[in-house]
Amino acid sequence: MARLLRSLGRFVALFVLSVIALQLYFAARIALMAVVDPQSTTFQRSEAWRLLTEKHQILWAQQWVDYTRISPHLKRAVIASEDADFTEHAGVDWDAIERAWERNQRAEERVQRFNAQQIERKGSKAAPREARVVGGSTITQQLAKNLFLGSERSLARKGQEFVITLMLEALLSKQRILEIYLNSVEWGEGLFGAEAAARHYFRVPAASLGATQAARLAVMLPAPKRFEKRPNSAYVIGRAGTIAARMGAIDPP
Repeated sequence: MARLLRSLGRFVALFVLSVIALQLYFAARIALMAVVDPQSTTFQRSEAWRLLTEKHQILWAQQWVDYTRISPHLKRAVIASEDADFTEHAGVDWDAIERAWERNQRAEERVQRFNAQQIERKGSKAAPREARVVGGSTITQQLAKNLFLGSERSLARKGQEFVITLMLEALLSKQRILEIYLNSVEWGEGLFGAEAAARHYFRVPAASLGATQAARLAVMLPAPKRFEKRPNSAYVIGRAGTIAARMGAIDPP
């Protein structure tokens, strides 16, 4: 029994040391980002592998541009659309998470009622509908996930996301966080960063994006692969108008 306890103790100690080492690795990588632009993210590398295995080619567009070479309209639009309190919170917007949880609960209840009605009408052949989940992640949380983590959903991954988010906020300025985000976020299949998106959709550099163009790009961020198929859809244009109306209240870092 004593030998088993010693072995268990060594295992726990090794596990704790491994977790600490991993956090130190993340912290060192983030600290380096204060002066060195990241060449790629975990999400980008996984996308490149997916394109290679599924389509046997990698069609890729990305070009890093400094913060000053990104239109202020795009900065305002992305913050207005994705994280209105970006400059105020410390990385995690607990109010937004609570609101997202409440919306998801209501959506789940509606879907359950719909599925029950379909079963009553069509029997077991009715195809069940799934609730559409919305998130309350901030720009910093999204960056944490894209930089270092996979797309799986688990409590352990979410916990690690929170830790990396706090590291980003502690070691980088808000301006640097937004600069890295805008240069690495996905805007379509194999299309990453503001410069590539601006040239692909509007044939202009990121610095020249107007307010309406910036708002339309911001609309695409939650589901870029879906919206790139219909970038001029009524939803994109209508939602862009809503974002454009909010942009005047946003003061980018």
